[in-house]
Amino acid sequence: MEFNRNQWFFIGIFLLLLGLQFRMVTEYVLNRETTQFLAENTATDADASLYGLASDLGATPQKVIHPPVWLGWCTLSVGSVFVLQSLAMRKP
Repeated sequence: MEFNRNQWFFIGIFLLLLGLQFRMVTEYVLNRETTQFLAENTATDADASLYGLASDLGATPQKVIHPPVWLGWCTLSVGSVFVLQSLAMRKP
């Protein structure tokens, strides 16, 4: 399947907005369920047991994600290239 002009434009706008969000927000705090899911599926056995002990005590730590600064600039750049690419293509 080949992408047409409208699809490239949509992908570009989406990446531009995602890049703006990465530039504006400095950290993302995950909720309790997502933190628990990550602890159970990606952590080592010691980390998972530590999280299980903390959740039994009622003190559930929430995972905080700090995206790097370059990620926002990268998605803004790629999004702008896709938008310009779509404007240079023939109309469908």
